[in-house]
Amino acid sequence: MAYQKTVPTPTDASIILTYRCPMKCKMCNIWFNPTNKSEEIKASDLRTLPKLKFINLTGGEPFVREDLAEIVEECYRHTDRIVISTSGWFEDRVVALAKKFPNIGIRISIEGLSGKNDELRGHAGGFDKGLRTLLTLKEMGLKDIGFGCTVSNNNSKDMLSLYQLSKSLGMEFATAAFHNSYYFHKEDNVITNKNEVCGDFKQLIEWQLKERHPKSWFRAWFNMGLINYIEGGRRMLPCEAGSANFFIDPFGDVFPCNGLEEKYWKKSMGNIHETPDFMTIWESEQAQEVRAMVRRCPKNCWMVGTASPVMHKYIKYPLKWALINKLKSLQGKDICLEPKWCDVGQDSCQGDLREKF
Repeated sequence: MAYQKTVPTPTDASIILTYRCPMKCKMCNIWFNPTNKSEEIKASDLRTLPKLKFINLTGGEPFVREDLAEIVEECYRHTDRIVISTSGWFEDRVVALAKKFPNIGIRISIEGLSGKNDELRGHAGGFDKGLRTLLTLKEMGLKDIGFGCTVSNNNSKDMLSLYQLSKSLGMEFATAAFHNSYYFHKEDNVITNKNEVCGDFKQLIEWQLKERHPKSWFRAWFNMGLINYIEGGRRMLPCEAGSANFFIDPFGDVFPCNGLEEKYWKKSMGNIHETPDFMTIWESEQAQEVRAMVRRCPKNCWMVGTASPVMHKYIKYPLKWALINKLKSLQGKDICLEPKWCDVGQDSCQGDLREKF
């Protein structure tokens, strides 16, 4: 199969609105490196974005932005689906925005039950506020709402409890594993109790395959990718960051992803302040250089922003696994939990975990 010979129009975008954040998470030092309000991109900076399938608005904490409604309004000119990642700390602001945009998606980051969440996120009362915000949104009738849980060394058991809670409430449940990158300002995010964490992810996968909704079966496959990442395997599907998706940081720099590390490589595709027309950046020689670096990137990241687009593009691989293992689940047979590398013609160097680029 020919691999990535042309530059397609991107489908997914993540826009980092700010590095200001009221939380003090142990697995993320964004809060320790806040942006100045005056430096942050504005709605007007996003006017030349192409038509997209999906935009994620994230931070920091997006709801510290007083102009968030203007940004959402501008983003809806470019996509039909927006999801905001938030701590839920500013409950009144979340509710007010949801009233104005009832089709908005909200994912509230909760890393465990009450004590564990507040310990990991460094703010007493965070779990209560987050859950109360979700319950209020559900009562308002919002459909695209749910939990987002980042698994580290100490909360995989709580992840299982949160899954059960989200299921009982009829809400979405998204998972992640902590990573190191320029974005998180972390270099020491390493899962040390791999057997326990991977075992809990396997339990989650088994539960998800028992669900009726096919979306949960694909999430099970995504979670198998997290097991593979934790165990140090090559990505099950290639990374096409900077081709299928992009990130814009608060300063206007366009990056292929948020998983870059200076010790390997970090290069912007361009800046929307210096080059206001986005597609000029996207089609530039500098962007092509970044894509070439992505194709040989040594990291094996597995984050939804870069995994989701390729899961859609190469859907036959997760689809085949999901159908086979859903049938096994219905028959009471053991499901396949061995991550399988999918050869679609990607560079053999990508994700090989070499120490230098």
